[in-house]
Amino acid sequence: MKDPIDGSQAVKCSGCGIAIQTEQPELPGYTPEKAMDRDPVICQRCFRIKNYNEASSVAVDQDEFLRLLSQIGGKNALVIHIVDLFDFEGSLISGLQRFVGNNPVILAVNKIDLLPKVTNWNKVLNWVQKQCKEHGLKTEEIVLCSAKKNQGFDRLLDTVASYRGDRDVYVVGATNVGKSTLINRLIRDYSDLEQELTVSRYPGTTLDMVNIPLDDGRFIIDTPGIVYPWRYSELVTREDLGAVMPDNPLKPAVYQLNEGQTLFFGAMARFDFIQGERQSFTCFVGSRVGIHRTKLERADELYAEHAGELLSPPNRENIGKLPEWTRHEFRIKRGMRMDLFVSGLGWVKVNSDQGALCAIHAPRGVKVLARPSLI
Repeated sequence: MKDPIDGSQAVKCSGCGIAIQTEQPELPGYTPEKAMDRDPVICQRCFRIKNYNEASSVAVDQDEFLRLLSQIGGKNALVIHIVDLFDFEGSLISGLQRFVGNNPVILAVNKIDLLPKVTNWNKVLNWVQKQCKEHGLKTEEIVLCSAKKNQGFDRLLDTVASYRGDRDVYVVGATNVGKSTLINRLIRDYSDLEQELTVSRYPGTTLDMVNIPLDDGRFIIDTPGIVYPWRYSELVTREDLGAVMPDNPLKPAVYQLNEGQTLFFGAMARFDFIQGERQSFTCFVGSRVGIHRTKLERADELYAEHAGELLSPPNRENIGKLPEWTRHEFRIKRGMRMDLFVSGLGWVKVNSDQGALCAIHAPRGVKVLARPSLI
């Protein structure tokens, strides 16, 4: 394989076979320049697995990820699909079923620690089951878990043990959903890393997957995280990412609004209550995203004058790095309980007994949709 820039013969990782590169740590094949003198040369992800029994996260774009997924259908595989409960629709791999064939799928729903402690988990599980059916995803088991709090992981491991048999385990998911934490737990429980990472890659796998040997001769297949451009976590700067992605349980913020009122979520998104009787709306966003109420007729002016200052995050210098806003209008029928969801930022629950006409403004390309209420 030749280097695409200068045409020279590329160095390959002796662990997974990926072409080595020294410029982009977040992409497959990265190794620091100073490590190029090692013999053999291995990428940073393989190095961390081999020496520290832990995987590091790397990412690929959507087209490349779909190419990797297409390899799984012909394998004897158990697929663990990990998603982010806070950004469920944004992190779910659409169309996964057609890639995995008849192989069993376990859905690991991560970040349950972000929901309020009074949450009814049976209702959440039922909600996830309905969403999977809506998206055409067949699952053998759905496991609610928290990588951060180590909740539900024992049950997940028991479920893996029940379905693994003589299969390899493929772990797939979007970026920032907790995939590396899951991989690392699987390594600790199943893998004897006194043996080297396989040099001759498992037959049929591509160069962007890392094969982690298990005690019984099978493998955990660590796939790169897919980058979905419709998620807020892929749009904001690293500086603002910590503000957008919550790391503590969400504290629902309830607003009684009259028609013609607007809520700003920093300068990240805006909710308009256009028409309907006075009613309550519950907001689920990270604590560092400030919510500001104003009149709908003043909303454009307020944003123009205060985006990045009164309305933050993001800060003023990062406002211009986001796409222009697009308006999404929703009519919620009488008696329905719906969430207006913004991928990677959160959602507004419409507690409508009377019906409501609402709109969400968010950067162009960010996934915005109406869904049955999660909680």
